[in-house]
This record gives sequence, structure tokens and C-alpha cells, in this order.
Amino acid sequence: MPPATPPDSASAAAPPHPGTVREVFAAFLKLGCTAFGGPIAHLGYFQNEFVVRRKWLDEHAYADFVALCQFLPGPTSSQVGLALGWQRAGWRGALAAWLAFTTPSAVLMFAFAQGVQCAGNLATAGWVQGLKIAAAAVVAQAVRMLAVKLCPDFPRAAVAVAATTALLLWPKPWMQIVVLVLGALFGLFALSSHVSSPPVLSPPASKPRLTEGLPWLLAFFALLFLLPFLARIWPDAWLQVFSSFYRTGSLVFGGGHVVLPLLEQATVGPGWLDKNTFLAGYGAAQALPGPLFTFSVYLGALIPPGGVPGALLALIAIYLPTVFLLFGTLPRWEQLRAAPRARALLAGANAAVVGLLAAAFYSPIWVSTITSLGRFVFALAAYLSLEIFRAPPWLVVLACALIGQLVLQ
Repeated sequence: MPPATPPDSASAAAPPHPGTVREVFAAFLKLGCTAFGGPIAHLGYFQNEFVVRRKWLDEHAYADFVALCQFLPGPTSSQVGLALGWQRAGWRGALAAWLAFTTPSAVLMFAFAQGVQCAGNLATAGWVQGLKIAAAAVVAQAVRMLAVKLCPDFPRAAVAVAATTALLLWPKPWMQIVVLVLGALFGLFALSSHVSSPPVLSPPASKPRLTEGLPWLLAFFALLFLLPFLARIWPDAWLQVFSSFYRTGSLVFGGGHVVLPLLEQATVGPGWLDKNTFLAGYGAAQALPGPLFTFSVYLGALIPPGGVPGALLALIAIYLPTVFLLFGTLPRWEQLRAAPRARALLAGANAAVVGLLAAAFYSPIWVSTITSLGRFVFALAAYLSLEIFRAPPWLVVLACALIGQLVLQ
């Protein structure tokens, strides 16, 4: 008997291991309530739960999913969750996985937003100052980790420095898009020799049809280019919020923390929200399980139209690009990941992302948070707790909020 063919995660037309939607929902709901630690930790939880314990797929197929989702913009762990749900139970399984993994932290972020509204002016609240210091420590760690991973050589480090400089000199929303595009172009023409070829994991069973996945990609680009135009000619709060959060979800390369500068420009930039309230929510999001993108629920609940409708609008808008890109790319992933130009383009864009996050660390975080020597020492202690003592982020966030309430009134 010939050996069994390994499951093909990238080009199969139907889930290789059919399961039930209820099974998928239950598995991801447990993770949505317990998966602390950010996207890298989430991938470890997924591997242990679905590869080792449940054996829904093998290591190679799982590695394919992770590689694809790291290639695309958007929240990596949520994308992998969508792919795993699809692999197990088709489109309904993908939806069930996303709902179950996202809902717990989304509900908690909405509850926090309601508490913030009841609290009134947060500018001088000690616990808010503590959350801002926690956010500074978390983002500083994210900058270091992304720099090590995405800027391993001089050309990419230079792209990151240039992106940081440009964003600090011209802190405009459009400049974020400019540095990402320029970084990608630099990678396309200058980084081919710096990017290694990927390993062959699970070869496609058949060549995808020409139109397979194309409607998803057309929908992605149509909304990306049409929504800003429509929001300008029709100044409706719903449309403006949807356009801003959709654009943010389309441009988040490099991990969940990169959503910070994009959402800051989308909400604080137009005057919809003040910096203290924004950073308080970002700090609180670090203490919750599940995806960091549920920070959008907090923001949507506080800006017009606000409440439950605004929270749902922001959440759907920021995740929609992920759905379009993932299912538009799945059929062609093996061809795309083997293309040297595609990998070089992504390397350049990722280097610019490091600069994007570094600029956000300086402004608004550093300039509005580290205003004295005492606060610098406080933030340094929080950072060292994360880096040296490997304290879980949720514990650092809670400790910062408590200490802030006691000493930063």
C-alpha cells in the first residue's frame, strides 16, 4: 500500500479532515478564554491544541498555515485560527473559529470601554497613567523583538531607521502608507539576495484554477481604494469609521502591535479620541486573552457612532481585509511563497514596519507618558519584568495599573 499523501493546506478545495462546526467552536472558545501572551504565544497554543493533542493536521500543514499568515498583512494568530477552522469544517468552521477566539476579549474590551465612559475625565487618573506605562513597556519589547526578527542585516536596518525618521519629521497619516510602499519597493529591487528560500513543506496536489480565490482579492482591493473616496464625498460617521478601520486592517504588517500607530492616526488624529483614553485601552488590551485586534472594539465603542453598533462596526471592518486576503491567497500560496520577488518585497515592507512601530513608541507613547525620572524608572522596571524575568504581559499590566493608582495620583 502506498504511503498516505500529506494533507495539502494551501490548495485543497475542501477541508482535508472534515469535522463539525460545534467541535471547532468549542476548541477555539477555550483558547479565546485562556490564550494569553500575544500572537507568538497564540501560535504555540494552537500547535499544542490542534497538532499535538487533537491531531487535526500534521506539523507540515500547520507550518504552511503559519508561513502564509506571516506573509500576509493582518493579525497572524487570528488568520491561522481562520485557516484551521476552514481546514476542519469549511467556511462555517472558519467563521466559528473566529467568533469563538475573538468574542471573549471583545466582550471584555467593550466592558472596559463602558467603564471608561462612566469614569469621565481620565487625564489625571493614576490607574490610567499606570496603563500608559505598561503600554510603553510592551511596545518597547515589541520594537526590540521585531527589529531582531525583521531587520537582521544592514539594508533592512537602514530601511527601519529611514522610516522612523520620515514618520517623526512628517507625522501625517498618509506618510505611514508612503513608508510602507517605499520599503516594499526597496525590498523588491535591493533585497532579493538577502532573503533565503523557504523550505518545501507540503507540495500542492494540483495547480489552482486561474480564477480560484480571485473574487476575494478583488473585494479586498475594491474596498481598499473605494472606501476612502466614498468617505470623503459622503461624510457619514459609519462610513468614515468603517473606512478607517478597514484601511488599518489592510496595512498591519509584522504583528498585532503594529496596529497601534495605525489606529492612533485613525482615531486620535481626527480628534475622535484623546491620547490618554487611547493608550489606556491599549494597555488594558495587553492583560486580556485572545487577539490584540479586539482593541478595535474598545475604540469603536467610544467614537461616533459608539456603543454596541460602533464596536461591532470597528471589529468587522478591521478583520474583513484578513478574510479577503487569506482566502484569496490560500489557493496560490505555494507558488507565491516560492517567488523571490514576493519574498523580497515583503522583507522591505516588514523592515519599514519596524520603523513605523519605533516612531509610534516615541510619539505618542514616550512623549505623553515618560514625563519625569520617576516614570522612566517605573517604565524601565515594567520593561525588565517582561524581558528579563519573563513576567506575563497581563500580570505586568495589572501591576502597573495598581501601582499607578497608588503613586501617580
